[in-house]
Parts: sequence; structure tokens; C-alpha cells
Amino acid sequence: MSIIIKQEEVKDYELTEKVVELAFADAEHSDKSEHHLVARIRNSNSFVPELSQVAIDKDKESIVGHILLSKINIMDDNQTVESLALAPVSVLPEYQNQGIGRLLISEALKEAKELGYNSVVVLGHPEYYPKFGFKKASIWEIKAPFEVPDEAFMVIELRENTLDNVSGVVEYPSVFFVD
Repeated sequence: MSIIIKQEEVKDYELTEKVVELAFADAEHSDKSEHHLVARIRNSNSFVPELSQVAIDKDKESIVGHILLSKINIMDDNQTVESLALAPVSVLPEYQNQGIGRLLISEALKEAKELGYNSVVVLGHPEYYPKFGFKKASIWEIKAPFEVPDEAFMVIELRENTLDNVSGVVEYPSVFFVD
């Protein structure tokens, strides 16, 4: 199997949303609406087209995975700092556990750094995301705007020490809370 990662194109949107829907169909911690979230983010000011990427099985010439990083803010009483949210990362069930999610995350983080972003926030599995360098957001006194286990709310610095003077509550765009 040969997988390539590339920027999602408008012509991919419908198929990508189906991949996202199928990827989460049997997920335990899912409301089964992640594909709607992807569509809403694409239509918002938070969307960064270069950070919506697909994994393509070159042999079958089909999309088998997707990742989306979108703009968020980290806010306290003194400042607002732009960051990114990793949500969601999706791989078709029959392609899961083959390293495609790892490829998508690695490429998206690399692209985000190249575009000049300094950090990425994720709400995810505490055993999985630290492999990429994510750490508990509480280390920087960065909090979620909702109740979440401390070990599941994480952040990664794309450049060393860029979060040293950052703390506060993550502000997700309203599209994250609509269905």
C-alpha cells in the first residue's frame, strides 16, 4: 500500500466528509457528527485550506483519511494568542492501525509550522498524541472551555518556548458547537 498526503481540494469535499463519517461510525467517544463539523469549519473564518489534508491510497486512487487543523484563540485577561485545533483526524476503518493517522498528523504539524503557526491544541487520547510531542495543556495553564479530563486536553509547541507567556482558555469558533 502506498499512501500520499496532499492538500484537500474542493472536488474532494463530498468524499472526504463520507470518509470522516465512516471513520467515526463505530467510535466510542463520538456524537457521529464529525463530518458536519468539517463542513462547518470549511465555511468559517477559522478554515486554513493548506491544513485540510487527505491521505490517498495511490493503488486505488482513493481518499482513505483526512485531517483538519483550524484557527482558534487562547485567551486570558491580558492577551489573545492565535493557535490551531486538531479536529478531527479520520481514517477509514479498513485502513486504521496502519500508520495513516500518524502520517496525517505529522504532515499537518509540519505544514502548520511552515505556515508560521506556533502551537496546536487537541482533545484526544492521552496515550496517542504524546508520541507527536503533545503535552498536557495544563502545563501552560491552558484550559478547555468545557469540562474535560486534564490528560486528554493537550497542546504542542511547533517552535520551542512559544507558549512560555501564554495561558488562558481556548476559544473555539462557534462552528464547533452547532449541529
